[in-house]
Amino acid sequence: MDYTTQMDAARKGIVTEQMETVARKENMRVEDLMARMAKGTVIIPANKNHLNIDPEGVGDGLRTKINVNLGISKDCCNIDVEMEKVRHALKLGAESIMDLSNFGKTREFRQALVKESGAMIGTVPIYDAVGFYEKNLSDITADEFFKVVEAHVEDGVDFLTIHCGMNRRTAERIDKHDRLTSIVSRGGSLLYAWMKHNDAENPFYEYYDRLLDICEKYDVTLSLGDGCRPGSIHDATDAVQVQEMIELGELTKRAWERNVQVMIEGPGHMALNEIAANMVLEKRLCHGAPFYVLGPLVTDVAPGYDHITSAIGGAVAAASGANFLCYVTPAEHLRLPTLDDMKEGIIASRIAAHAADIANGLPGARTWDDKMSQARADLDWEAMFSLSMDEEKARAYRESSKPEHEDSCSMCGKMCAVRTMKRLKEGKNIQLDD
Repeated sequence: MDYTTQMDAARKGIVTEQMETVARKENMRVEDLMARMAKGTVIIPANKNHLNIDPEGVGDGLRTKINVNLGISKDCCNIDVEMEKVRHALKLGAESIMDLSNFGKTREFRQALVKESGAMIGTVPIYDAVGFYEKNLSDITADEFFKVVEAHVEDGVDFLTIHCGMNRRTAERIDKHDRLTSIVSRGGSLLYAWMKHNDAENPFYEYYDRLLDICEKYDVTLSLGDGCRPGSIHDATDAVQVQEMIELGELTKRAWERNVQVMIEGPGHMALNEIAANMVLEKRLCHGAPFYVLGPLVTDVAPGYDHITSAIGGAVAAASGANFLCYVTPAEHLRLPTLDDMKEGIIASRIAAHAADIANGLPGARTWDDKMSQARADLDWEAMFSLSMDEEKARAYRESSKPEHEDSCSMCGKMCAVRTMKRLKEGKNIQLDD
């Protein structure tokens, strides 16, 4: 090939198959897509070893994408169960799946996931390192960390979450500030602990060029992790979070110099009135790189309903500049999500993403809604079902409470406003009594 990465191709004016696919999906001229990719404001995560990928673009001017987290752990290590979740996630329209496995046959699961999924795949290699070497975290060497990274990219994952901004400067800021929830990022806390135990710099920051070598070789997107994301609305937009974001902005520029694609990971918990400003801050400090957010969750008091708190925050975030939403399920903070939890989380995130696309005036975003509105005006129930984000649930609700008259629902019956207006337009009399 005459290029190393999708960004390199865009800068050289080379149209790749992945670019053609994304441009078609986004109803965008491929030349406009390439211009954004060349600047770094749009990415196409697509590892050269992920042969069956159905590529998606992430970034400004594109549809908001959603990610689903899953994977095996010590308490839940059934690969078959997690693969069933993969199939359902794909069926429900997830554009991305992150494998957060940290115990057991992680490589076997990861390889099966890449083979099964046409969606882009992300991983967090540091989660895998402890189990991979079966040794204490503090005893893992920098070289061993990088060997895990190499195993992940060889298997075909499209983006890597690496907490490179958790360096000595960021750690000092953490030590000086009394956060209510300290570090809630698993990867961030592991690297912070490794640095403390070994009195050493974060190896992914110290040897960042080695990481870029790997990403460039396989065309893997670097998802710069938010190890200091706020884990409570109390800690949002504090000096620790901003310090790390400054570091990530500098690392973004270094990656772009090597034509490595980058996205930035963002806050987890944040009051509603702070979200828009945070999106502007990230875009400014990180030079317009795509923004990937977990939520944000806009309140901390709704365990069991955090897919809702997340969807509220996600809609505001995506309408204000975020490009990629990580789903949150009702099981957040409580346990590993079940298949049903996953479905609730996916639908909530898709609602947030679509609402934001409408708010952003994305061409064609309203067309789906207009078709649904026409179906409702026509009392065309089959069309309504087929246009529903979750057709199965919509049908089940209708069937669970059948109305007396098929052209109404059991809430309004003959008093249905739509039915009344439709009959008037058709020149029919309105009779409410039997």
